[in-house]
Amino acid sequence: MTRPWERFFFICTYIAQGSSYMSPAAYAIMHRMHHAYTDTDMDPHSPQFSKNLFGMMWRTRQFYVSIFKGKMKVEERFTKNLPSWPVFDKLASSSLSRIIWAALYTVVVLLFSPTLWFLLLLPVMVAMGAFHGAVINWFAHKYGYVNFKLKNTSQNLLAIDMLMLGESYHNNHHKNPSSVNFGKRWHEIDPVYPVIRLLSWCKIIKLPATAPASRMHMPRVHE
Repeated sequence: MTRPWERFFFICTYIAQGSSYMSPAAYAIMHRMHHAYTDTDMDPHSPQFSKNLFGMMWRTRQFYVSIFKGKMKVEERFTKNLPSWPVFDKLASSSLSRIIWAALYTVVVLLFSPTLWFLLLLPVMVAMGAFHGAVINWFAHKYGYVNFKLKNTSQNLLAIDMLMLGESYHNNHHKNPSSVNFGKRWHEIDPVYPVIRLLSWCKIIKLPATAPASRMHMPRVHE
């Protein structure tokens, strides 16, 4: 996409993620590493190296912070064509920004929740982005079904995924990482795919010619 549109979506990402904002560039590097090193010790978020979900979340955070602060040497192949707005990333990732968002969430809960018990949800609200990633990278590497036999533990967590917006078709994604449509079987609905096609039709984004966008009907393959 063009630089103005890229920065527009930076701002949209910040509004949507709030206190759990993650740099698109740093996260893209980490995600590319996940695909290149799946289930090895260089995988930023593999359940193979953590005893529980929170251990994996902490390990992922260490990778992310090291990448974001430039403390980790990153291979050149992971740094190509990244979205970049360093000044905005620094402000959106600051402690002050996260505190302001957390305070805003607290005020909303106090004003609109029917009971103060809802305050117990604040930690999840503050770290929602991390929890979303953890759900996929933990559970979708442990449970579900597979369409493709791969040399990793990725699985499709849900047969119909409206909850995680297609992200839980993780086995499909590891098979075709560049595909804009995570769904492959007839019942695997990726609700983000039509949005991507709409953005492409509106000339807001340009899809690479090599990115497979078509759906496939295939028999289910079991491990």
